[in-house]
Amino acid sequence: MKYYVIKRDGRKVSFDLSKIHNAIMRSAKNLDLSVDITSISQAVENRIRETYKYEINVEQIQDLIEDTLMDLKLIDIKNSYSNYRTERTRVRELKSELMDTVHNIGVETDRDNANVGNNFSSKLLRIASETNKWHNLSKMPKHLAKMHELGDLYFHDLDSYNLTLNCLHIDTGKVFENGFNTGYGTIRQPKRIESAAELSCILLQASQNDMFGGQSHVNFDNDMAPYVVSTREEIHTEYAPLKDALSEDAFNAFTQDKLITRVRQAMQGIVYNLNTMHSRAGSQVPFSSLNIGIPHSEDAALVCRIFLEEYEKGLGKNEQPIFPNIIFRVKVGVNRDKKDPYYYLFQLACKVASTRMNPTFMNLDSDFNLHYYNKGILPATMGCRTYICSNVNGPEGPNRRGNNAPTTINLPRIGIEARGDLDRFWELLDEKLHAAKESLLHRYGVLKNLKVKDLPFVVGEGLMLGSEGLEPNDTIDPILKNGSWGIGYIGLAETLVALTGKHHGESSESRELGYQIIQCIRDFTDKITADTQMNWSCYATPAEGLSGKFIAQDRVKYGEIPGVTDKEYYTNSFHVPVGFSISIPDKIQIEAPFHKMCNAGHISYIEVDGYPTGETIEKILTYAYSHSNISYIGINFHLRYCKDCGTYINEHSMTCPHCNSTNIQGVSRVTGYLSLDERFGVGKSAERRDRLSHDGSNKNTYTSL
Repeated sequence: MKYYVIKRDGRKVSFDLSKIHNAIMRSAKNLDLSVDITSISQAVENRIRETYKYEINVEQIQDLIEDTLMDLKLIDIKNSYSNYRTERTRVRELKSELMDTVHNIGVETDRDNANVGNNFSSKLLRIASETNKWHNLSKMPKHLAKMHELGDLYFHDLDSYNLTLNCLHIDTGKVFENGFNTGYGTIRQPKRIESAAELSCILLQASQNDMFGGQSHVNFDNDMAPYVVSTREEIHTEYAPLKDALSEDAFNAFTQDKLITRVRQAMQGIVYNLNTMHSRAGSQVPFSSLNIGIPHSEDAALVCRIFLEEYEKGLGKNEQPIFPNIIFRVKVGVNRDKKDPYYYLFQLACKVASTRMNPTFMNLDSDFNLHYYNKGILPATMGCRTYICSNVNGPEGPNRRGNNAPTTINLPRIGIEARGDLDRFWELLDEKLHAAKESLLHRYGVLKNLKVKDLPFVVGEGLMLGSEGLEPNDTIDPILKNGSWGIGYIGLAETLVALTGKHHGESSESRELGYQIIQCIRDFTDKITADTQMNWSCYATPAEGLSGKFIAQDRVKYGEIPGVTDKEYYTNSFHVPVGFSISIPDKIQIEAPFHKMCNAGHISYIEVDGYPTGETIEKILTYAYSHSNISYIGINFHLRYCKDCGTYINEHSMTCPHCNSTNIQGVSRVTGYLSLDERFGVGKSAERRDRLSHDGSNKNTYTSL
């Protein structure tokens, strides 16, 4: 009589004893046992036919295999088979989850990245992304994959794990001097400011198509200055006949007006291009940052000033530009004090930030920045907070370098599992630090197999440090050696509540413990840098989608713990919780020490009500940079405007006071960069709702600064 097996999908197929034989043989092959697989298989078949008359399903067969192995006292083979069975179940579940994810993406893309749209290209890219995530999890060591799946660690941009690197500070001036090729021909050095501006956008776009993170112009205003010079010369040549008709002063004024008009058009073009041109198969605009504020010439200062003025104008209907992120670097003797030659640029940057939330501000007088500045190195950062300066394998500084990839530790989970026992907490943290290191070393082992031709623009065109002299089939290992591997963390506040009952904004004892925890991570990365001669760093993880993922997993595992898992997000890195009432000076003083510890990237936010004035922002920054070692700061408020006429409206208005439209757009800062409110994920949407102003809703509190 023919015997049938019912597959998991409901199909009925003929019984095949060889499949049982092969499964048992796979389980026994690594155990160095002398067993007769054929007789075991026959015993299983006899048991099947005795127990089930005509048909049997797959799970029932597997149960009988385990029972037979146990009865034969083949415990090692039984355990090996059980593990094999569990692993196959895990793989099937992953595949099922992948199919569900693909279906859901077809309806709407997720909000892991608030800069990703919902069009065809975005959906197609997300489907490919989820598929490669599954592939990479299946290929890595199982214990690492399990830590990612269960929420102990998070391997950022898992879809890019085997394909590319994170981010890059572009040495724009050198790239322009050398020329570059995006694939179909050489772009020569530009001659005019308009061409330089256009090419600066193409550099960002082309770089982003090779990488999974963001890119920055590390010294934008100074890199643009030579093309102001050549444009001025061109204007002088073009209008030379007017010299005879005008006085020298009049002629110079006339040509200067022409120059400013052209620089203005060029800078306006950058703002528009970076909010309209697309990268990554059309799924998003370039994730871009520009570092400005330390001009080496009057022409660089002109670029800086006009760029800020054009950004302030916004887009066509006064809409908020989302990109680029702008980082204005502040330095005593250059622009911070009224007596400084470029103080007017700092004032302008504060004024623009008061309406546009950009620029953010970087303090070059922080001792760790000053260390490099005094060596002739100009530190830079990105809106996503990437920071890189030290280098054990080559020249220091940010130029042509970035963080290769980060792994983030679920810090609150360690706090929960320690159950108030600090000795246990330190043991668990050490275990997770070593696991994070192992994960990044594994990623390094995968990435170093990539060749130059796999990153044809950023490596093939020499944009990355270490690419010198490499041929298309050479490994990218020299580039990886010059980048940094970031070990990040999330939710210090919730960790402290789990350990002590209070976070670092509430208790000085908790605060000191918080400093010790993050310094421990930094000490670990410093030690393994010396041990491995690779660049390791401590990362204050932005955690956009991760803030909601980790806490959702922990709520299921541990239940709702007050102050820890009782909301929809974990607090950003070392930040004081957004819903905690605290003054501006106190927030600055509490968070400032973490900036020095987090040498892969850091940022602090000051939340204000309404629209602050430029004077208010300047006062906040002057206090922060005069009274602490804090470095990178963003001033946050909820920006809302009418999409029909561009009028800015207040926080609670639902109707435009100018045209009565209800077509209102909200913009907020999510994790270093700006985003439309509707593109926030669940966790970050909840966080934005909880944010309290640090000015106490009383503008008089600014007088205490």
